[in-house]
Amino acid sequence: MSIGLSEFTAHLMPHLILAPIMLPMFTAAIMLLLGEERQRAKLVINLVSTCIGLVVAIELLVWSKTTGGTASMGVYLPGNWPAPFGIVLVLDRLSAMMLVLTSFIALCSILFAASRWHRAGVHYHPLFQLQLMGLAGAFLTADLFNLFVFFEIMLAASYGLLLHGSGRMRVQSGLHYIAVNLAASSLFLIGASMLYGITGTLNMADLAQSIPNVAAADRGLLHAAAAILATAFLIKAAVWPLNFWLVPAYSAATAPVGALFAIMTKVGIYTIVRLWTLMFSSEAGDSAHFGSMWLIGGGVVTMAFGAIGMLGSQRFANLAGYAAILSSGTLLAAIGFGQNELTAGLLYYLPSSTLAVSILFLLSDLVERWRNDGSSFSGYDDGERAPFLTPELVPQAGTNFDEDEEVLVGRVIPAAAAFLGIAYLMCTLVIAGLPPLSGFIGKFAMLTALLNPLGMGSSAGIQLGTPGWTLVTLMIGTGLIALLALTRSGIRVFWASHARTAPQLRLVEAVPIALLLCASIVFTLYANSVMRYTQATANMLHAPGTYVNAVMSARPKPPPGVDGTNGSATGGAQ
Repeated sequence: MSIGLSEFTAHLMPHLILAPIMLPMFTAAIMLLLGEERQRAKLVINLVSTCIGLVVAIELLVWSKTTGGTASMGVYLPGNWPAPFGIVLVLDRLSAMMLVLTSFIALCSILFAASRWHRAGVHYHPLFQLQLMGLAGAFLTADLFNLFVFFEIMLAASYGLLLHGSGRMRVQSGLHYIAVNLAASSLFLIGASMLYGITGTLNMADLAQSIPNVAAADRGLLHAAAAILATAFLIKAAVWPLNFWLVPAYSAATAPVGALFAIMTKVGIYTIVRLWTLMFSSEAGDSAHFGSMWLIGGGVVTMAFGAIGMLGSQRFANLAGYAAILSSGTLLAAIGFGQNELTAGLLYYLPSSTLAVSILFLLSDLVERWRNDGSSFSGYDDGERAPFLTPELVPQAGTNFDEDEEVLVGRVIPAAAAFLGIAYLMCTLVIAGLPPLSGFIGKFAMLTALLNPLGMGSSAGIQLGTPGWTLVTLMIGTGLIALLALTRSGIRVFWASHARTAPQLRLVEAVPIALLLCASIVFTLYANSVMRYTQATANMLHAPGTYVNAVMSARPKPPPGVDGTNGSATGGAQ
């Protein structure tokens, strides 16, 4: 019997949840079979696969908007075993948003790498796809064991990507990065095993049901297990003082890898948001909102550390690394309040800041290449004096002022330099949280929630008080510090570099930066629609019953011939 298009789509969409994991896995396998010589073919395959992945992620995002408004959400049972015994993949508004953000940044990263960086190592493309597989799995999985598996896939690929291009600095930073993440993985295993020993499950929805019923004698052990597990995620989220590895590692990586790594800290943020709202929601009994003050305290200290780090940095790559830390600190502190309106604001700010950090990593490569083009600019690199104060640029006595007027007053700005300058200006506005771009809207939404006396404390029991005022002060203060740091570096590179030749900018390098900038502009122009989406997402996160019921009520597909089914699907989809 033939079925209509709408019915076919309804049957197909739940199975599409598996695509963000399987597509990069098969793509990586195909590229490994091609051997080490066919780099151009691997580049084409990588680009096509990443484009398809972005289309799939957008389709899943659109689907999550329709299912997310009801009591249902996308739940897939790959092994056709019910929760909590089998593997479960869940698609909701938050995971769909993270998939789209990851796929979009990945596409821009591989486009930028196509200019030259992808040829610096033979396994760049398979590792890139395995990285996407790990990221997608971390966003979709619904149990801690598979979260650990996807974390390890993601980290193993990131080790190779960080070392891509070789060099002493990359090897040194890579070894530190590997050591820190191995320690974090060990903490992950310890915390997960302790939780399993206490509750008897690792399924996230089942954990949410079990935690309120934990015996009082085991409550302290439960909190210790959660703290150990959270430490592993906080290391990945770059909380102070566990973030000493991030700036050296990310700045040593090649520019496209650094742009992709901008999403890596947000994996830790995502996991904390997901687990904290499930396991320690207002429905968690005596464990309700456990660790909230630690999240707020760690977040505000991380914000201060990131801002001071930006103030002390001049290299664009270091600025991008500290900007990522500043963004993570802001998000962590906002998470700890457990308030719907504030969560909606931070979910808007999360992709906006991630896009800006990615752009800054890509710009760092172009600016460093531009700075190293001319020997006449060595005075700036040595830090001796600003190049616009050099004697050769000041008209001496007896000289014709008109001949030097072009140097002193102005000259035509090359198109490539203008493009880089505009891109840097937009990054500065987003990271500093200044109008009119999306960084300002996200910070304004969070500040509005913090200063709303009726909204704060309605769910978390935390009044604005000292923690709230501290966060308000730091959000404004760190924005000003970031503005000062970025403006200072921008002046020295784009304004004071009169003696330098025009930068060489390839089209394949300009397109991904332009795409990222356009995405930030879209976030600004459609801020109302995006905020409605993030508000609905926040409401679902703070009402975990929807997630728990969807996962625990998912049923496997019956075998062939039972209830009139043909058994064509190997996995259950709800």
